[in-house]
Amino acid sequence: MIRITFPDGSVREFEKGVSSYDIAMSISPRLAAEVFAATVNGEITDLSRPIATDATLKLHKWDDAEARHAFWHTSAHLMAEALEALYPGMKFGIGPAIESGFYYDVDPGEGRVITDSDLVLIEAKMKELASNNLKITRREVSKNEALDYFSKKGDEYKLELISELEDGTITLYTQGNFTDLCRGPHLPDTSNIKAIKLTSLAGAYWRGDEKRKMLTRIYGITFPKQKLLDEYMVLLEEARKRDHRRLGKELELFTFSPKVGLGLPLWLPKGADLKQRLIDFMTKVLRKRGYTMVSTPHIGNVNLYKTSGHYEKYGADSFRPITTPQEGEVFMLKPMNCPHHCELYNATPHSYKDLPLRMAEFGTVYRYEQSGELHGLTRVRSFTQDDAHHYCRPDQLLEEFMSIIDLVQYIFKVADFNEYTAQISLRDPENKEKYIGTDENWEKAESAIIEAAKLKGLITTVALGEAAFYGPKLDFMVRDAIGRKWQLGTIQVDYNLPERFELTYMGSDNQKHQPVMIHRAIFGSMERFVAVLIENTAGKFPLWLTPDQAIILPISEKFNDYAKNVLNLLNNSDIRTLIDERNEKIGKKIRDNELKRIPYLLIIGEKEAESNTVSVRRQGEGDKGVMTIEEFIALIKAEVAAEIEN
Repeated sequence: MIRITFPDGSVREFEKGVSSYDIAMSISPRLAAEVFAATVNGEITDLSRPIATDATLKLHKWDDAEARHAFWHTSAHLMAEALEALYPGMKFGIGPAIESGFYYDVDPGEGRVITDSDLVLIEAKMKELASNNLKITRREVSKNEALDYFSKKGDEYKLELISELEDGTITLYTQGNFTDLCRGPHLPDTSNIKAIKLTSLAGAYWRGDEKRKMLTRIYGITFPKQKLLDEYMVLLEEARKRDHRRLGKELELFTFSPKVGLGLPLWLPKGADLKQRLIDFMTKVLRKRGYTMVSTPHIGNVNLYKTSGHYEKYGADSFRPITTPQEGEVFMLKPMNCPHHCELYNATPHSYKDLPLRMAEFGTVYRYEQSGELHGLTRVRSFTQDDAHHYCRPDQLLEEFMSIIDLVQYIFKVADFNEYTAQISLRDPENKEKYIGTDENWEKAESAIIEAAKLKGLITTVALGEAAFYGPKLDFMVRDAIGRKWQLGTIQVDYNLPERFELTYMGSDNQKHQPVMIHRAIFGSMERFVAVLIENTAGKFPLWLTPDQAIILPISEKFNDYAKNVLNLLNNSDIRTLIDERNEKIGKKIRDNELKRIPYLLIIGEKEAESNTVSVRRQGEGDKGVMTIEEFIALIKAEVAAEIEN
């Protein structure tokens, strides 16, 4: 017999070799029908896997991410089986579950192209196969056996993946007539895959390498009930309406140019003003909190990044080194601001009384993202971080870290990001060569983050292996208006760069000591933050941030002069205002400017001109009555103050 411990702390005994599904059945057949995966001793596994020793067990229903992962991973294999049945000779790259659904990268073969019109046919085949309730089996195989199977099948992509695996770690999963190289987990069978939708096609270089073959990436999503798919499709349509790429063009905020380069955003005047307002707002907030503002170059000598470790650990994601006419002189576009800030710290001596030192910069950095990964403003090759580095004494670390959490929460409140969780990103204990620094430093840094998050009462998850190469992180995941999650702010504890750059301060004992460094970005990057704001608000920005706060609508040309006087008064009061002087009926002017998402429409006619007033309409809310110019200015000021109240 073995002892199984459940999440509530209760313990039951079962025969050795019992499966998670068997345990669920012993509790209730209804529960067994609703679970899709299990976590056994911290590892997500198939429900059918036997449990041989005492273990902790958590059963996962659809609402758990672990269950959806197994469901969508199985669905990727189901799609692959359908593809192989419809298009014999198809070759397969990788087919993972993702946050919303799954994809599979496939090579259709020479002369064959998968198009949007094929997706309906593939969907139908998937439904047919799923209805057969195909049992899914897992088999551990030797490396030679796996190589032999995929050699006979002629799938060079799988052979390449297998060549990099260690013998004794390889498993194959089979359903129906399809067998795939896979670690799992999967569903016990296909009976629960009831609703299927293939959503889009894209190109993807094999293994993200632009020098390798371009494969076809097929995206899809599945659900255990048709109702869930119907609800998802409504959300998907809403997401299309909110797409920041479409709205950014419509609102004239930003653009891209192939002549400038892929992933290099160009801010149009309204977008540049919006970005600058965010910077000005944050700068004002930071100065109140004791930050000093600095500025560093866009490039640095390659030795700077060798010292920091970025050259070794981050090199593949950086632009190629820049050589100069001087022999041996090599520069890099900076992938991070922190090495520059370490040199700024070293420029002057510091006492323990000077700390904490908070150094902030809106610094533009450069990362060479693969072209297939670029996406509007959310994945770019050039972006501006609201970056800051705190240098503090070890005894100040906890308080300083918690003060940054307070700042994150304030900024999210102003941005109306009310739903968020915090991910504690730790080092992978099984793959320490990815990181720099001693075990002792990592343990101190990780403990500080865990304690600070606990003291602030944050809802947290833990992600092993997601730490930066120099230190663990607290990453903030924001859920937007339609339920999508975005990683924005981050706070990182670093004992390693201060050591590498030989940073010191003079302690109260007149001895030199090493400070602890905290890396932090609240917006994350200006580009991604603006993209998320656009999509979260559907382009209806808060009043303090919106490019145009008001527009004056004269009902005829004879009131244009009065409109210009009102415009001057409002602009002189720092209220961003336009005039619509078109010779159009007032109803059309109202409709057109409501579509432009301008918050306040000021209608001017004979009565308003005679009484020095304006008739006020709030976008989406209708008539707000007649006001004097002074009353309207006071209304705007009060609304803005309420939005950014500190």
